[in-house]
Amino acid sequence: MFNNSSKILFITMMIIGTLITVTSNSWLGAWMGLEINLLSFIPLMSDNNNFKSTEASLKYFLTQALASTVLLFAVILLMLKNNLNSEINESFISMIMLSTLLLKSGAAPFHFWFPNLMEGLTWMNALMLMTWQKIAPLMLISYLNLKNLLMISVILSVIVGAIGGLNQTSLRKLMAFSSINHLGWMLSALTISESIWMIYFLFYSFLSFVLTFMFNIFKLFHLNQLFSWFLQNKILKFTLFMNFLSLGGLPPFLGFLPKWIVIQQLTFCNQYFQLMILLMSTLITLFFYLRICYSAFMLNYSENNWAMNSHINNFNMNLYTIMTFLSIFGLFLISLFYFMF
Repeated sequence: MFNNSSKILFITMMIIGTLITVTSNSWLGAWMGLEINLLSFIPLMSDNNNFKSTEASLKYFLTQALASTVLLFAVILLMLKNNLNSEINESFISMIMLSTLLLKSGAAPFHFWFPNLMEGLTWMNALMLMTWQKIAPLMLISYLNLKNLLMISVILSVIVGAIGGLNQTSLRKLMAFSSINHLGWMLSALTISESIWMIYFLFYSFLSFVLTFMFNIFKLFHLNQLFSWFLQNKILKFTLFMNFLSLGGLPPFLGFLPKWIVIQQLTFCNQYFQLMILLMSTLITLFFYLRICYSAFMLNYSENNWAMNSHINNFNMNLYTIMTFLSIFGLFLISLFYFMF
């Protein structure tokens, strides 16, 4: 990806678009940043080798363009209200804005485009869609003060992310539903404070990166590949599933830490109902991760002689090892540093 100069240009533009949105002090500026972000991500998606990628980029363009136009409409309404004293209910305008931003980030009940679109992407694009493309809409959602509507979206997101992932065999769709579930957690963290959702987002991005990095190297796209792969290298397989469980948020691993912080803050705010639904949904996601791990470890698979030598270069292997170490022992390390200082 990075040996293509035009892709580097578009990645830079995408980053600039997000930064414009985050740093802008007017809604119009934020809208403009979102547009730049969208228009620079679409060329990154269109890949000549993949037939589904053109379909995916078109789907992405249509959903995001719809969200952008409605957002612009709401911004104009807001300006009319502030400058011309027109009789428009402000909470109504905020509601329109919130729903467009939820559509942009792919949170339920506006999530339908997201798993379909992930199916047509390469792993690196999928990673960008799951992590970087969430920053701008989430930042803008944190400016809006609509707790009730956000609560509905949180509950729907975690439930959809949990139930949707149960039946998937495609790893990209699995990651997409996992992303919707984590987005629900991030939105609930966002109702509490600005810093907590950023912490959650950073941890989630790191864990997603570890998994997609591995999938990208070995070109894994479906569960059956995951089962019959790595037969010569059991440790690699083991660490991969450890990372899976870490992303699900199983307690001894790093992925549990941001969830722990959110759980604690929600109990401080007496949000027990929301917390219960979040935890129930996470149990469901952990169930299907564990189900994959069990079937991968316990069952015998036919070994293909020609699929044996999967080469991974030293740098990638070292990077993956370090990141996996952090993913598995991160919670212990952070606790250790906490006690030391």
